[in-house]
Amino acid sequence: MKNISIAFQGERGAFSEEAALKYFVDDNIETVPYEAFKDVMRAVDDRKANYGVLPVENSQEGNIDEACDLLLDFDLCIVAEIKLRIVHCLIGHAGAEIQDIKKVYSHPQGLRQCRNFLNRYDWDRIPAYNTAGSVRMISKRNDKTEAAIASERAAAIYQMKILKEGIENDIHNYTRFFALSRPGMRSLTSSEEEKRAMKSSIVFATDHVPGALYDCLGELAMRDINMTKLESRPSRDKNWEYVFFVDFEGSLEEEKCRSAIDEIKKKASFLKILGSYPAAEDFEAKP
Repeated sequence: MKNISIAFQGERGAFSEEAALKYFVDDNIETVPYEAFKDVMRAVDDRKANYGVLPVENSQEGNIDEACDLLLDFDLCIVAEIKLRIVHCLIGHAGAEIQDIKKVYSHPQGLRQCRNFLNRYDWDRIPAYNTAGSVRMISKRNDKTEAAIASERAAAIYQMKILKEGIENDIHNYTRFFALSRPGMRSLTSSEEEKRAMKSSIVFATDHVPGALYDCLGELAMRDINMTKLESRPSRDKNWEYVFFVDFEGSLEEEKCRSAIDEIKKKASFLKILGSYPAAEDFEAKP
């Protein structure tokens, strides 16, 4: 049987790969690393991968703007959301101790999510393109003054030492990921997922007039549809105007949700349906 390929951003051991492995549990899954978020989307769009997994929001640091913007650029559908508990580790060489460290590398999100711990030390904080990639990078250099912030799994993959586990600012540190596919792709929804409540995501823009956003969101409220997220991003077409990302409870197969979308379309200057998918359960980022 042919492998199902899952594209993710970063290196082996990245949290995006963990999210993919936690969600896609089929024996025929193959995870494939790509350097950039756009590369992940393009791999799915070009049929080099069956699915892509992107982080879109962190519970402490908010939206991951680049990933959200890419949802507008590609004609891909959200087929699942994954919520992963992010446990950050300070990772160094086998012979290193915390007192040896002078430089710490990680993705900017990783550095921000661990700022409270890092503020205790006078270390240089150096952004890298990926958490696991920073571990891989320092593993190639025999410099015990260098450390990285990444997952326990990344430390194991690159045979590095965990100097301290659980250094994130808050124990309620979760990242939300979307699994994306081309329109019409077979869903991997399990029988357990079919029992879960559904969510849907859309993005739209309105004319720059008073009450336009209120009128659109009112179509959800009057049908007793619960909106779970509203986020604005700058429009690429007009300065100082915005597009709105909305998540709400329910499936677009439900009549009341379809009706709401039909009415929003009439009032919006632009609307794109991103997908309907089972509401996520929370996973721990552990091997």
